[in-house]
Amino acid sequence: MLIYLNGKLVKRQDARVSVFDHGLLYGDGVFEGIRTYGGLIFKCKEHVDRLYKSAHAITLKIPLTKQALQQAMVTTLKANEITDGYLRVVVTRGVGDLGLDPRNCPKPTVFIIADKIHLYPKEVYAKGLKIVTVATRRNIAEAINPRIKSLNYLNNILGKIEATNAGVPEAVMLDQNGFVTEGTGDNIFIVKDKALVTPPISVGILNGITRAAVLGLAPKAGFKAREEMLTRFDLYTAEEMFLTGTAAEIVPVVMMDNRVLGTGSVGAKTLKLTQEFRKLTKKDGVRYVV
Repeated sequence: MLIYLNGKLVKRQDARVSVFDHGLLYGDGVFEGIRTYGGLIFKCKEHVDRLYKSAHAITLKIPLTKQALQQAMVTTLKANEITDGYLRVVVTRGVGDLGLDPRNCPKPTVFIIADKIHLYPKEVYAKGLKIVTVATRRNIAEAINPRIKSLNYLNNILGKIEATNAGVPEAVMLDQNGFVTEGTGDNIFIVKDKALVTPPISVGILNGITRAAVLGLAPKAGFKAREEMLTRFDLYTAEEMFLTGTAAEIVPVVMMDNRVLGTGSVGAKTLKLTQEFRKLTKKDGVRYVV
C-alpha cells in the first residue's frame, strides 16, 4: 500500500505523522471519506467542497488547490490499483507544540489513504439492521458544529461504544432536547405517511453527501421528501427506516430499541431508493483509469 503524504507517495510503514501534530494531539483537523465505483470517484466535487468548507470553518488553510487535491486522490488510487474502494483524505493543523495555539503550526499535514472498506456484512442489506438509542447526546452546534467533519470524533465514538455494549452495530443519537439527530456515523431517514423524512441540518447533523443524493433521488423513487424534526416515537411508528453514509451507502433498519419497525423486513421504498442509488454511483463523479 502507498500513502500520499505531503506531496509524496510513501509505503505504509513509512507513512508517519509527528507526535507533535495537532491533529493527533487535539483532533485539530478535517477529513473526508469518499467511495470509488468502477474507476469513478463518487460525488468527488461535493466531497472536496465539503472538505474545504470544514477547513475554512476552523480557519485551516489547505495547502493545495481543489484541482491539485483531486489529482492527488487520483494518483493515490492509481498507485494502489484501486477501482472499487474508499479514499480517506485528511488535513491536520500540522506540527506545532504542546500548546493549543494554532498559530504555532506553520504547515498543515495532508495525507490520503486508498483502501477497501466493508462497514456491514451483506446479510444486513438483505435482512436489515437492529439499532438502539444511546444516552450520549449529539454535540450542540454551538460547541462543535457537526457540519464540520473534524478529526474530533469522540462524541461519535462514545455513542458507538454504547451501541456495541448493547449488542448492535449502530445507534440513534438525540440532541439536548430529545430530538433525533443521526447515527454515530450515518444519517437517518424514515418513510412516514408515504413520504421520505429526515431530520434537518439545523438539528445538529452532518450534511451528508449520501443524504443529499437520496433526497435528490426521492422523486425518481416515486415519493416526496422533506426535512422534519423527529422524535423516537416517529421512528418507532415509521413505515420504513434506513441509514445513509458514504461507507454504509443505504442500510435498512428493521428494529430499534427492541421495537419492530414497519413489517420487520426491508421496505419496498428502501429497495427502490437503493436501486436508484446504485445507478447514480455509475455516473456521478470523476473518472480515472488504473
